[in-house]
Amino acid sequence: MGYKDIYFYSLFFAGSMVFSLLINGLYFRFSKSIGMRNIKEDISPLEDQTKPAFGGISFYIVFLLSVSAYSILSGFEILFQNLGFIGVIASASIAFLVGLADDVYNIKPFLKLLTQFLCGLILVATGTYIQFCSIQIINYAVTIIWVIGIMTSINMLNNIDSIASIVSVFIFLSGLVVFVVLDTVDSVYFVILLGSIASLLVFLFFNWHPSKIYMGDNGSQFLGLLLAVVGIMCFWNTPFDAVSKSLVKQIILTTVVFILPLTDTIIAIIECLGKKPSHFIGCHDNATHHLSYLGLSETKVAFVFIFLSSISLLFCYAIASGGHSNLALAFSAVFSIIVFLSLFIITKVSKK
Repeated sequence: MGYKDIYFYSLFFAGSMVFSLLINGLYFRFSKSIGMRNIKEDISPLEDQTKPAFGGISFYIVFLLSVSAYSILSGFEILFQNLGFIGVIASASIAFLVGLADDVYNIKPFLKLLTQFLCGLILVATGTYIQFCSIQIINYAVTIIWVIGIMTSINMLNNIDSIASIVSVFIFLSGLVVFVVLDTVDSVYFVILLGSIASLLVFLFFNWHPSKIYMGDNGSQFLGLLLAVVGIMCFWNTPFDAVSKSLVKQIILTTVVFILPLTDTIIAIIECLGKKPSHFIGCHDNATHHLSYLGLSETKVAFVFIFLSSISLLFCYAIASGGHSNLALAFSAVFSIIVFLSLFIITKVSKK
């Protein structure tokens, strides 16, 4: 990365933060009567206030700004001749719009699931899919399951202040590490990741406990889709020489980066299986909830997630940089197992 690249990306990052601050600030000031969600009706039992739930709009606007900025510099024709990128834009837009509709009209969970399936199908049809094995139909199926799973995971993590934003920031940072190590910072996805991180950091200012606004489903569905794409491009299909195409290595790298959303979702499904309402509608058995049942404040829960996410980021860098990659993979696997077992055990000892 040359000095011109550093200058441009620094300027773009700062501009994205300012723009996101302006959007969130104006929205918080002038949207007192729209986008309001009663926390009693949401999945979190920890608060009882009514707050704006359209904070995720800033993510989507900065996403479009990132695409526009890259297009101006590199040429619209080059960018939009890329079928895979068109598929990412289409699926991200659908995810955002359906999430927005859910915030406004409270659509049925089945329609949300159908939308997630459609997003995965669009990605597969436009060439963005997980290279899991030599049998393409399996690759396509795994990709759709991955997209649905990550979109659901981020939606479920969006249950107490700042958690979904924190997890997303660190996964995006891991994606940046991959682009830097591979020296592919001229990619549009690198610019999108920079813009996304900037918008999330600004949003955290408003969403840190006690939060002033929420991202809503419009934010969690959009972020979930974008994170799923990052997972496919940067971790599942990573071209590192040190990580080659070993299925075990693909799984370990992806798992250590996504360990928190994956663990939270698996725990919620296990704990809520057979309960009524289901884990999709009002079941409070996420790992974040059980940490709060142990007596941790929402701020302390957030710092726990920051600490664990930081370790995941370090393991990602260790694997990506190529030094002692097998040792890094081994420690990453052990760390992932420890995180899962620790949080799972907490669900068994904590009391609501």
